[in-house]
Amino acid sequence: MDKTYDLLVVGGGINGAGIARDAAGRGLSVLLVEQRDLASATSSSSTKLIHGGLRYLEHYEFRLVREALQEREVLLAAAPHIIWPLTFVLPHHKGLRPQWMLRAGLFLYDHLAKRKRLPGSKALSLPGTPEGSPLKPQFTRAFSYSDCWVDDARLVVLNTQDAMARGAEICTRTKCTSLSRQIDHWMAELTRPDGSQRTVKARAIVNAAGPWVTQMVENAGLGDKAAGLRLVKGSHIIVPRIHDHDHCYIFQNDDGRIAFAIPYQRDYSLIGTTDVPYDGDPAQVKISDQEVDYLLDLVNGYLAKPLTRDDVVWDYSGVRPLYDDKNANASAVTRDYVFDLDTGTGGAAPAILSIYGGKITTYRRLAEHAMQKLAPVLGNKAPDWTASATLPGGDMADGDYDRFLGDLCTEFDWLPQPLLERLARCYGTAIRTVLGTATSVAQLGQQVAPNLYEAELHYLIANEWACDADDVLWRRTKLGLGMQPDQIDAVHHWFATQARLGQAAQ
Repeated sequence: MDKTYDLLVVGGGINGAGIARDAAGRGLSVLLVEQRDLASATSSSSTKLIHGGLRYLEHYEFRLVREALQEREVLLAAAPHIIWPLTFVLPHHKGLRPQWMLRAGLFLYDHLAKRKRLPGSKALSLPGTPEGSPLKPQFTRAFSYSDCWVDDARLVVLNTQDAMARGAEICTRTKCTSLSRQIDHWMAELTRPDGSQRTVKARAIVNAAGPWVTQMVENAGLGDKAAGLRLVKGSHIIVPRIHDHDHCYIFQNDDGRIAFAIPYQRDYSLIGTTDVPYDGDPAQVKISDQEVDYLLDLVNGYLAKPLTRDDVVWDYSGVRPLYDDKNANASAVTRDYVFDLDTGTGGAAPAILSIYGGKITTYRRLAEHAMQKLAPVLGNKAPDWTASATLPGGDMADGDYDRFLGDLCTEFDWLPQPLLERLARCYGTAIRTVLGTATSVAQLGQQVAPNLYEAELHYLIANEWACDADDVLWRRTKLGLGMQPDQIDAVHHWFATQARLGQAAQ
């Protein structure tokens, strides 16, 4: 029999990682298990925004929007290397929402929460401006406002790193196959990739399994008590960069939805998202032809140079595990999070807290609220602490990323500028750990693929739970997007070689 933990967190997405970090920081013993890789499902398939959710105002989700707006600057200060401000341009479409409505919505957006670093909204005249250049000439008026970009998968990794640094145990590629409630604890069966099993005890369970949340409730023998789950698919397409400036666009559609067009990985634009009911296997979610056509038709209503299917260089889809509020419209289903705390008949049994919904923007507050819910059953009175704590790599002077990057350019003048900038964005102050004692590019080891050296790969394996090429190319970095098939194969081959070397050393 293994040790007894205060908390077993099932699920290595943003909610599970955030809760594990918060709990470990309160002095609790924590075990987090994830059946695949960190952020391998919903949390690496977002629109990659830290935002209030302007369109949620139309659904009167004022509490959610206010909380999200408050979190923008908290998270910006915590991780300035992977989160940064963006300006959004909202063209006025004469056949859709009137200007007064857009202006009123943006006034609310500006004033629902205090802002320190992010500017407020303003009206724009588009003709002859960079913002107007990619658009059809009939779009002459627009509004701009501010939100933030985030590297979603890296945000999950950083929270998990911080959880481990504070004492949490992290097990990826480990599935929680059964839960059994005892008098004063839970028994959990954990299965590793090789089929071996481990049994652990936990005083409480956090079910942050995302699209699999109901399955975990059933595993705990509480299927008749499961709250309603609504799976909604969101898909995105990546196309060559559609404009030269660094602003983003938010385009309205005649069905009431919106789509974003966001600068992505220097040379591309990210366009999304869709909202489609989903009832398949969350691990096998893929974009449909209808979704591709929908996104292309939506943005082509605005672009002077229309996009075609041939322009789509990549796509991705994720399943949002939303609380089923019985709304017939998938786009109108609440994005707010809902907790289902079960402490058994009489309220004295070991607790299981299941989480439905949530947004990447509000993950930290969700984690804080989860720990407040669990405090009475765990007897933990430690204060909330994450609002003022940086994430790994984010501990730069005054949170000033530009100054930090300038100092790096002097310190590592031997690194090619594109490589330096990418590593600084990915790892922040942890770049020094990535580079180690190297004083030349040659000392970074073999260049396994363009802009990817062995030193970084070894760091990702040792410090970020990377186990294969996909973990690196599509989650820890997004380098796979710009690579040719033979270059991607080279990274797979490198991992296979490492695995053989590891087996030979045993």
